[in-house]
Amino acid sequence: MAYDPKRALELLRIGSGRADATFRDGQEDAIRHIAEGKGRLLVVQKTGWGKSFVYFIATALLREAGAGPALLISPLLALMRNQITAAERMGVRAATINSDNMDDWTAVEGKLSRGEIDILLISPERLANERFRTQVLAGIAAQISMLVIDEAHCISDWGHDFRPHYRLLERIVKTLPPNLRLLATTATANNRVMEDLAAVLGPKIDVSRGDLNRTSLSLQTIRLPSQAERLAWLAEQLATLQGHGIIYTLTVRDANQVAEWLKTQGFNVEAYTGETGDRREQLEQALLNNQVKALVATTALGMGYDKPDLAFVIHYQMPGSVVAYYQQVGRAGRALDSAYGVLLSGEEESDITDWFIRSAFPTRQEVADVLEALEEEPNGLSVPEMLGRLNLSKGRVEKTIALLSLEAPAPIAKQGSKWQLTAATLSESFWGRAERLTALRRDEHQQMQEYVGLPFGDHMGFLIGALDGDPTVVTEPALPPLPTTVDTELVKAAVSFLRRTSLPIDPRKKWPDGGMPQYGVKGFIAPAHQAESGKALCVWGDAGWGGLVRQGKYHDGRFSDDLVTACVKMIRDWSPQPTPTWVTCVPSLRHPGLVPDFTQRLAAALGLPFHMVITKTDARPEQKTMANSTQQARNIDGSLALNGQIIPPGPVLLVDDMVDSRWTLTVSAWLLLKNGSGAVWPMALSQTGHDE
Repeated sequence: MAYDPKRALELLRIGSGRADATFRDGQEDAIRHIAEGKGRLLVVQKTGWGKSFVYFIATALLREAGAGPALLISPLLALMRNQITAAERMGVRAATINSDNMDDWTAVEGKLSRGEIDILLISPERLANERFRTQVLAGIAAQISMLVIDEAHCISDWGHDFRPHYRLLERIVKTLPPNLRLLATTATANNRVMEDLAAVLGPKIDVSRGDLNRTSLSLQTIRLPSQAERLAWLAEQLATLQGHGIIYTLTVRDANQVAEWLKTQGFNVEAYTGETGDRREQLEQALLNNQVKALVATTALGMGYDKPDLAFVIHYQMPGSVVAYYQQVGRAGRALDSAYGVLLSGEEESDITDWFIRSAFPTRQEVADVLEALEEEPNGLSVPEMLGRLNLSKGRVEKTIALLSLEAPAPIAKQGSKWQLTAATLSESFWGRAERLTALRRDEHQQMQEYVGLPFGDHMGFLIGALDGDPTVVTEPALPPLPTTVDTELVKAAVSFLRRTSLPIDPRKKWPDGGMPQYGVKGFIAPAHQAESGKALCVWGDAGWGGLVRQGKYHDGRFSDDLVTACVKMIRDWSPQPTPTWVTCVPSLRHPGLVPDFTQRLAAALGLPFHMVITKTDARPEQKTMANSTQQARNIDGSLALNGQIIPPGPVLLVDDMVDSRWTLTVSAWLLLKNGSGAVWPMALSQTGHDE
């Protein structure tokens, strides 16, 4: 078709809402390339350049010329709301089919078949859905005028945000007619990723690559090892920082904790994570409208979120790679002359990143265990059934299954709710890729540690060089560095904050699948035999009391009096009703004196009698070696009993040092309640932080 430059500019101005808008470097060339059908195109341009305008304007021009709808594949449908709004302003009718809008699917499919949709947006996971492929995609495949692959670096093994389902695209692209318009876009591709994309999306693909330098960003790194120091720094700097921004954390727990701390210091902030659920859209909008000072977010608020006037992006911990960092910090200062990108570095980040690296791929043993379990069951197994047979966590089983099922040919396939073996065997190249990528992730982590050590002014050049751009074009930071020292009074306040939090222990209400054969129970636990809601003082090893708990258990062999005082305060604040009239604890053969010694001191401080009434009948492996809830339950089955002493009838405080699966506390409470005790209030010094 003939390209109409006047109409393209008009669409840009309508979509952006700015009557004076002009195309950025390379933008119009990319639209022309696609509209005129000059072949496949990979656009690599920094965050904020306007990649979505390329595909939405190209879609509008193609539809106006009578072509069929476009298909866009993106991992970010939940974060593309503002781009879709811009498309709709241009008259482009966009619709999505994803796991969040199942109720709309039938209506969307009807509109598609009637030609009432200009661009259909789907997540890569849809491509694995047989119903979608056969009933929706097959019906429009012949009419599709353009395939857009957004965040294309997710296809590449080397991409920082590799998404396994993106591998399905490689197979789909191979079956496309060579003249189909294909546009791939990303902000984060170094040479290695680009070569990978050219191989997957080729045979012939043109590349439009822009300049990586961000003149508006003033980058800085500050080492503050303890979480209390970083919390204090944030509270001090947020009071004077102009504008609004994002504070990134590596974990959901940290996002919630940082947001809670800043709220106690009078800041209007909110946590935004993968667990935020229905409030996500409301929070994104609140930041867009400057109704909050900042969102404290995990990478759930990553690619695709667009607020051009973000004045700062602060990292509470160091991300795992330069590419991921450039991508996140690049959200700041798109439409501002100057913005801050500050990376705070702390002692816990290496452990977190190491965990992400180690858990990215299943081990050979995990794969062997899953395949062996399926081999023993010709009719296949569901995930819950596998958990009953394998000492693997639900997350590990699901990860193993996902990666095996996306291999070509795949050694397993799903029939209904069950997974079965296929005739294919797992190729050795699967392990080659896992080893290669694990080594790459370690190198990337090392590169980020180098970045943290750079002097002020050297950061942007380092990032551009690491992304294979031209580091000679870097300009001086536009803003002065922020202070690197911390107010000691604020640090003390942060320490108190970290130590005052307690965590709920929710009672279990049913026995595991298959029950507890040795106790002869299954199904729901009778309400009269259930524990009450309990409390844990801290997360194992964390920045509050967690380090002291770990030291007491594995170093000193005794829990400190400070922990007794902290638990007394927690129990008084908690004030369980009916109030406990006596105290007992969970026994251990491995550390027989540790918990009883602590519990006796706690009971004395509370002014309550201590009675040791539960006994451990036989040695079992430590609960932490059991990887899922079913295995943890079986590990306790039959191993706890009452020792024959009279059970006092009043409400009781039941103490343990660690809570993980909650089965030990569940069984202990069941034994006490069945034998005449009053309400059972569980209390633990720490939670492991990964209860399933």
